[in-house]
Amino acid sequence: MTQVDATPAKRLTDYAHGGGCSCKIPAGELEDAVRGLTGQNSPDVLVGLDDGDDAAAVRIADGTAVLSTADFFPPVVDSAYDWGAIAAANALSDIYAMGGRPVVAINLVGWPRSELPMELMTEVLRGGLDIGTQAGCPVIGGHTIDDPEPKYGMAVTGIADPDRLLRNDAAEAGLPISLTKPIGVGLLNNRHKVTGERFEHAIASMTTLNRDAADAALAAGARAATDVTGFGLLGHLYKMCRASGIGAVLEASAVPEIDGARQTLNDGFIPGGTRRNLDWVRPHLQIGSGVGENDLLMLADAQTSGGLLVIGEVPGYPVIGYTEVVERPGITIR
Repeated sequence: MTQVDATPAKRLTDYAHGGGCSCKIPAGELEDAVRGLTGQNSPDVLVGLDDGDDAAAVRIADGTAVLSTADFFPPVVDSAYDWGAIAAANALSDIYAMGGRPVVAINLVGWPRSELPMELMTEVLRGGLDIGTQAGCPVIGGHTIDDPEPKYGMAVTGIADPDRLLRNDAAEAGLPISLTKPIGVGLLNNRHKVTGERFEHAIASMTTLNRDAADAALAAGARAATDVTGFGLLGHLYKMCRASGIGAVLEASAVPEIDGARQTLNDGFIPGGTRRNLDWVRPHLQIGSGVGENDLLMLADAQTSGGLLVIGEVPGYPVIGYTEVVERPGITIR
């Protein structure tokens, strides 16, 4: 299939002020903004704003929970088709991270129509449609605006068993912690934006659905999970610890890293979102003597369409630490 890309004079990522999920508003600023908007009173709201979970969950008839989420971001790679596929997989991941099944998605598009050809937007939508098809989730319509910065993502609706939701406030102490994708794609994406180098294995990771990982987590009896995206492994793990009132011990050497990420980190291609993540979570860390600043930056790297972080052992995926009883939620890294 022929793919249309931006003209060589200006790459697609040149239109983005940041890369993928690293464009998220920093966690601390976001929490300040939504503070006071939490606490929905309806008994049918199973998961709302209170703990910043991956999707909203509302109980409806016949023992079913409806899940709802939305996610979009500017170009993370120069290939329009791959960007669309990555953004779609990332949006669908919120449903899988809650233990649900996506049933319908709609497109969310911002497009600089005077700057980029509409044929290029078609390729973005095609990438999203192909991932939706792979997930068995119809992608039907959506909403577009004329925007100086291109943006793409999806609003996704899913369903789940309300008694088997994977939540970020249901983690218990004394359990292993599993991670289903390697970290470091934020670093590779930033290098791609700066140099134009293309990393096919990073694209393959970001376009891999978290469906199988979620199925495996549910089959293993897990009750708590989240996906690792813009706030990095440390940020998302800390949010789970805080919501559940527990602590975590992270074995830095056990955390899988995508090929080339460590060298990219050593070469200085560090996204701003990664540094902001570490600044936010650092007060809640206890850092072992063998853990350096670059190790912390890797663990805080802002991911796009990362894996699932599961409290419990998930067969086939690495265990990277364990949860523990503590007086104050936080993370020990050793």
